Amino acid sequence: MSDPVRCRVGDTVRCGRALVVSVPVDPAALARAVRGERNSDARVAVVADEPGPAHEHVGCIRPAMGLRTQTALAAAARSRGIETRHDAALAGAREKLAALESPNETGTDPTDTGTADERAQYREAAAAAATETERLRETVAAARGRLQARREQGLDPTPAAEELAAAVERLSEAETEAAAARQRLDIVRERTRESRDAREQRFRLEERVANLERQARARRREQVHEEYLAALEVVPGVGDVAESSGDNVTDSREMEPVVQALAVARIAELSAPVVLACERFESVETAANWLDTAVIRLTSPL
Repeated sequence: MSDPVRCRVGDTVRCGRALVVSVPVDPAALARAVRGERNSDARVAVVADEPGPAHEHVGCIRPAMGLRTQTALAAAARSRGIETRHDAALAGAREKLAALESPNETGTDPTDTGTADERAQYREAAAAAATETERLRETVAAARGRLQARREQGLDPTPAAEELAAAVERLSEAETEAAAARQRLDIVRERTRESRDAREQRFRLEERVANLERQARARRREQVHEEYLAALEVVPGVGDVAESSGDNVTDSREMEPVVQALAVARIAELSAPVVLACERFESVETAANWLDTAVIRLTSPL
């Protein structure tokens, strides 16, 4: 059972658990105000308890509404604290997924692998550096040979020695650059592998979370299904229609969304008020008692 509600639409303010709003207003705007969401209608404000998981589905009941009944039923069960054997595994999978999506301790992002063009540039730079290093090694070898020949011939070795020293210096610089290029390429390759592994792990976790969520929703729906069918039986107006037509009132697939939404709302644990823009109850007090929650009834919905 919810606490009393304070509702303002324009200059009209109503307080209590069963409220009637006669000012023309969009039911969806009033439901958004109940949930504390940003609202385009500045005239509307609601002070009420925090809405639970079922309010998103049955917090605003109006003609021609849409309703994913099975999803709403699972939310109604969740609002009542109904647990399933899948909950622990689901919580663990969500925790692992959240940890995977958070920054790591080093502050680096393993998915930061650069663009394909940048990776290609790293590969080309490493290959070019390796080629240049090999060329300079041949130059050093040739210079060393000339130095040796001059010494054997008794010639002044100074020019050849200077040439060799210059070639060795260029080779040393090239080897340093080649090592740096290989290191940069290795880092990019490692990050690419980490990124691929992270994507694969994230995909597996997301798939596991989705599967566990489906299983948990299905189990919750099973646990409230009989209560839901019983609630359908007593939705105002349903019994009279069934008697006159001979239909089975438990065949919810043939029922209009308003009827299904009222049945879901009846079995849910609703803390925030339900916005009603349908003519199903004799009075707003009757609606509040039937739903066992606060109700804001609109007599002039837009």
